[in-house]
Amino acid sequence: MSTPDIPVASALNPTANRPAAPLTWPTAWRQPAFRARLGLVLLLLLALASQLPRYFAWVQARPGYHLPDPLLVWLPAHDVSGATFVVIYLGIALGVATLLPRPALLLRALWAYLLLQLLRCATLWLLPLEPPPGLVLLRDPLVDYLFYAAPSPITKDLFFSGHTATLLLLALAVPAGLRRRLLLLATGAVGTLVLIQHAHYTYDVLAAPLFVWLAWRGSAWAWAWAWKESC
Repeated sequence: MSTPDIPVASALNPTANRPAAPLTWPTAWRQPAFRARLGLVLLLLLALASQLPRYFAWVQARPGYHLPDPLLVWLPAHDVSGATFVVIYLGIALGVATLLPRPALLLRALWAYLLLQLLRCATLWLLPLEPPPGLVLLRDPLVDYLFYAAPSPITKDLFFSGHTATLLLLALAVPAGLRRRLLLLATGAVGTLVLIQHAHYTYDVLAAPLFVWLAWRGSAWAWAWAWKESC
């Protein structure tokens, strides 16, 4: 699926059909609609981030269910945390570096990421799970420090895989080409590595693309809503 740079008219007004130059930061910043949507999504992301530590502590304290997972029974568990986070953070760096010069794509990616996190909070609430058997603790120094405020490590934030979903969302957000292919490869690598670590059930990884698609489609609706509100 190609995601070209979005022209000024179509980026800021979905009903516009006249051709226009690609949206640049100086042009975008002069548009009140763009500034309003960017400020709103950043505010909502900050508000969500401020509540996540308590939410994940609650998720960890709840009793959950064990799911049968034939793949994990067959797959020996190994600690591959180092390789996992090298791939994750290199992928995030590539995605962010690609989106930063493209304000329209960056704005949509931020809205999609917000929706993705809300969907993940909802699925964690609806499907309480116990960690897979043989779990090797996956340690992320950045996320553990910023978002996980619990006396013990968070191991029950399972359905769906947030690391896999984040890289796949970046792959959808960047323009088609080499960078998208690299991000898709990184998505597959991380999905495989978290299973090797037994940090997720197979279902957590396989479900991630569905929720990424929902978030990406939902971000288009958020754009249309924000345009109407700004008019």
